[in-house]
Amino acid sequence: MDISTVIAGTRFDNPVFLASGIVDETLKSVERAIKSGAGAAVTKSIGKDERAGYVPPIISELPTGMLNAVGLANPGIDDFIDEFKTSSLKEKIVVSIFGKDSEEFLELAKKVQDAGFTTIELNLSCPHVKGYGSEVGEDPELVEEIIKELKSKTNLKVWAKLTPNVTHIVDIAKAAERADALVLINTVKAIGVNIWARKFSLTNGIGGYSGPGIKPIALRAVYDVYKETGKELIGVGGITTYEDAIEFMLLGAKAIQVGTAIYYKDFKIFNEISQGIMNYLEMEGFGSLQEIIGLMVK
Repeated sequence: MDISTVIAGTRFDNPVFLASGIVDETLKSVERAIKSGAGAAVTKSIGKDERAGYVPPIISELPTGMLNAVGLANPGIDDFIDEFKTSSLKEKIVVSIFGKDSEEFLELAKKVQDAGFTTIELNLSCPHVKGYGSEVGEDPELVEEIIKELKSKTNLKVWAKLTPNVTHIVDIAKAAERADALVLINTVKAIGVNIWARKFSLTNGIGGYSGPGIKPIALRAVYDVYKETGKELIGVGGITTYEDAIEFMLLGAKAIQVGTAIYYKDFKIFNEISQGIMNYLEMEGFGSLQEIIGLMVK
């Protein structure tokens, strides 16, 4: 059964990818995900300079998922390149980058390109760091400017990861029209409270909510954007089983990313979901993955 998928002209053996920010701090962990069955792996978001991030607690587990506010901790682009440039799996590694404006994104993208990578994912959606992420991604004009600069001045494939923390995500998706693919969605802006300590669950107060609880929100975003734009989409948000993945694909996603579920199922989840997709296609009489992409919308 053929479950390969093609995104922006790049073929991936299967549509189950590692999401950014999950056990992908080092080259070893990224390559481990790929060798464990991930069709591709998105790195931790990398910025221009090193960031220490927030002090703990930065993660809070919930019955329906997880809150996190890591604070975009990363080693900075130069140290990242020094570690990752030796990889023999560059065609399957997507480098996530964040910046405050088009100039900063372009500087980062050029360094990624010079290191031999072919695809970047723009973090336009982190909900808890001032001046970056969703504060950039909520501005349609800035989103359009950033992507225009990257597409005109680099040869990279550009995936734009959009925020759900807006009134009309389709407006942002249309502003990101020049991107090669859209990734929907990032975490939902949220707060947790410890009633015994009478403090926020996270040091930063505000964090990002991920896990099964946000899947219906992510599905709605994929449906709306696919219906209105027809763009190539990658679905992410609350995916833990092959059934979850199929839901996203029926609504238009050509691939999915797995994040929070890895904490509970480890790296075996990539093969589990891939095998489940194959079994579903065979049982339902489909010849390939492509036959179900957007089937419910078409």
